[in-house]
Amino acid sequence: MMSFVKKFIHVIYEFVEAFVISASVFVVVYLFLMQPHQVKGSSMYPTFLDKDYLLTDKITYNRANPRFGDVIVFKAPVNENYDFIKRVIGLPGQSVMIKDGHVFIDDKLLDEYYLNSDVVTNPGQFLLEGESYVVQPGEVIAFGDNRDHSSDSRDWGPVPDQNIVGRVFFRYWPMNSVGVISNQTKASN
Repeated sequence: MMSFVKKFIHVIYEFVEAFVISASVFVVVYLFLMQPHQVKGSSMYPTFLDKDYLLTDKITYNRANPRFGDVIVFKAPVNENYDFIKRVIGLPGQSVMIKDGHVFIDDKLLDEYYLNSDVVTNPGQFLLEGESYVVQPGEVIAFGDNRDHSSDSRDWGPVPDQNIVGRVFFRYWPMNSVGVISNQTKASN
């Protein structure tokens, strides 16, 4: 009987030890390396759909700045308890303008080939029709791909670097869309 109790205690000890190690690894990965996010809404359609599950890389921007076309997760400007998912359109030093339903970067028409050709980009409360905004150091301009259904930099302005959680790099749900998310835009000139 004593042998059974010792074996039982040993099994419990090993289970607890494995759980603590697994939980520790999860916490380190979650806090410092990557974080799961769920798409809520249609602001990134057709790139991402409502209820898609994504992984966000939290370390890339510790070593490098966001790049044009990166899909980023950041703290919502009005309520930082929520995260937004948008595409980087404007980088520090670039001028961004919306005119006649199109986006211009440094006075050149932005080729948004990842969008349907009939997409019209309307101005907002921050980016007004025909007025340029020069992106300042430490911030980016970010738009949703579904321009008619996106609250983005057109309305509330630039995203400060310190609000960026990370770069979306992998979709793990739904199963038919699993895969690495690459920078889907051409470099802006």
